[in-house]
Amino acid sequence: MTMQTDWQNEVYPALKSTGIKHLAYVPDAGHTAAIQQAHADEDIQPIVLTTEEEGIGYLAGAWLGGNRGALLMQSSGVGNCINTLALQSCARFPLLMVITMRGDWAEFNQWQNPMGQATEDALKLMGVMTWRADRPEDIGKLIRGAGTMAFDGDCACAVILGQQLIGEKKWVD
Repeated sequence: MTMQTDWQNEVYPALKSTGIKHLAYVPDAGHTAAIQQAHADEDIQPIVLTTEEEGIGYLAGAWLGGNRGALLMQSSGVGNCINTLALQSCARFPLLMVITMRGDWAEFNQWQNPMGQATEDALKLMGVMTWRADRPEDIGKLIRGAGTMAFDGDCACAVILGQQLIGEKKWVD
C-alpha cells in the first residue's frame, strides 16, 4: 500500500485549476489524496467507475453537457481503455487523464509489468499526448499544461505519474 506523501497533494489543485467539474476514477492508492479532496469539494462531482473505459464515455457526456472533467486511473487500466479511446479520436472532445504507474520501476507484482511497460506507447498509438512526472515539482505544471491542451484543443492528454515518484512497493503478507 502506498502511503500518502506531499506530491499527492499537488494533483487535485492542479486538476481543479483547469476548470474541471467532474472527476471520474477507479480507486487507486496513488490517487487517494485527489479522490478524498474531490469528495470534500462541493464544486466537484466525483464518479467512482467499475472499469476505466467507462470514464471516457462519462467525460464525453460531461463535455457535451458543458462541463470539464478528468479521469484518474492506474497504468493497468490503460489496457482496458484502448478501444474506447477511439471515441475521443473520432469525436475530438477534450480528454484529460492522470495515470499512476505500475510495472515501471521496482515492481514486485510481475502481472503489472506487461501493461506498465506498454502504457505510454499504447496511449501514443491511440493519439493521446503524454507527459511524465517523476519529480514532485513537475506534477502541477504538467497537469495544468495538459489541461490547457485538452480543453483548448479538444485533445486527449495524459500525465503519467512515474513509479519512482510513487515509491517502491513491497509485497505485504
